[in-house]
Formats: sequence, C-alpha cells, structure tokens
Amino acid sequence: MAKKKGVRRYIYASTSSVYGVKKEEKVTEDLALEPLTDYSKYKAMAEKYILGLNDDVFNVLILRPATICGYSPRMRLDLTVNMLTIQALVNKKITVFGGNQARPNIHIKDMVNLYLKSLKYPSEKIAGKIYNAGYQNYKVMEIAQMVKKVLKDEKIEIVKTSSNDNRSYRITSEKIKKELGFVPAFSVEDAIFDIKVAFRAGELPNPMTDSRYYNIKRMNEEISNL
Repeated sequence: MAKKKGVRRYIYASTSSVYGVKKEEKVTEDLALEPLTDYSKYKAMAEKYILGLNDDVFNVLILRPATICGYSPRMRLDLTVNMLTIQALVNKKITVFGGNQARPNIHIKDMVNLYLKSLKYPSEKIAGKIYNAGYQNYKVMEIAQMVKKVLKDEKIEIVKTSSNDNRSYRITSEKIKKELGFVPAFSVEDAIFDIKVAFRAGELPNPMTDSRYYNIKRMNEEISNL
C-alpha cells in the first residue's frame, strides 16, 4: 500500500532476535536467520517480503534493533534493563533467571535518533540494506549488577534462580558504524539512571501492576474483553 501511494522510503523496524542463538562471536547481518519465537519468525518473514519491493523509486531499509532500554512516555517494563531497574527501585530486590544469557541493548534515544537519521541518509547508501543497531552486549547478571551500581543502593538484593530459557542473543553493529557512521550517544547506565529519575518524579505510577507497561498482560486483557 505504501508503495502504491508513492512513498519513496520505507524503514522497517525488525529485531535482532531474528538470528536466534548463534555460536559465532560476532553476529553480523550476513548470518542465517534462525528465529525462535513467533514474534521473530514473522519479523524475518516480513523482512524478506519488504526487501522484495525495493527498487529505484521505493527505497527499503531494514533495521534490526537490539533490546530497547530507557525511559519513554509509552514505557515498557517487560524488557531486560527496564524490568530489572524497576524491580530494584520498587522492591529493593532483583530476580535474575539464569543470568548467563546475553542481551544486546540500545538506548531508546539512540534508536529514535537512528530512525530520524534514516529519513535523511542518501538513497544510494541505504536502499535494500540491512543493519544491526545495538552496541552493548551484556549478560543478564551483568545488567543486574550494573543496576545496583548505578542506583547506589547497597540494600538492593540480587537473587539468582534457575531458568529453562537459555536464549542468548548478541549482535555486532560494525557495519552501520562503518557505512553510515552511526554510533550511540547513550549507554545502558544512562538508561538505568533515566528510569530512576522518572520513577522518583512520579512518572511511572503502579509500575508492577499496571498492564500498560507489559505487552503480554495488555494483550491478554484485550483478548478477555472480546
């Protein structure tokens, strides 16, 4: 529909989870896609379809973001950095399931900035291209320890429990840095600090119970109301 209406640039927000679990140390854009969830499977299918529409007048760009972190008006508290931070702020306790699973991360301000830049990049640089976007790969336990350090609260307890979910994702963003010159301006530490400021300012009311912060909870509610 966008192509028929004369849209000249189509930026698709995919996901870095389309790669699945990889043995390679550097997960680059040319590796095979092995998605493990319905979400990532449909993202991969959409990528293939959309890239097939790319031509001289309809430029397609595929971005594969890491897990987004940091405060936003439409807050997500079911994503690793955000979730562990709010646990620490509310309960003084962080529950880590497993802990050795790796997660790539990117601050929401950097991701928004990349989308804005993508509207202005020369067509010849981005048409039909795929780029990872996520520079900081951390294990979940490392993120939990980072939360405690940034919040500067020794009362915060980190509790490790076993987990059957061993999905471990990591990506490299060397390609987008080399070809487009994009590098992040914000870090995971910045994201944790931003959430702390927003929480203490009262901008995250009922963070543990309000379903608007949790996609699955929200969707289940909508289904129940049908």
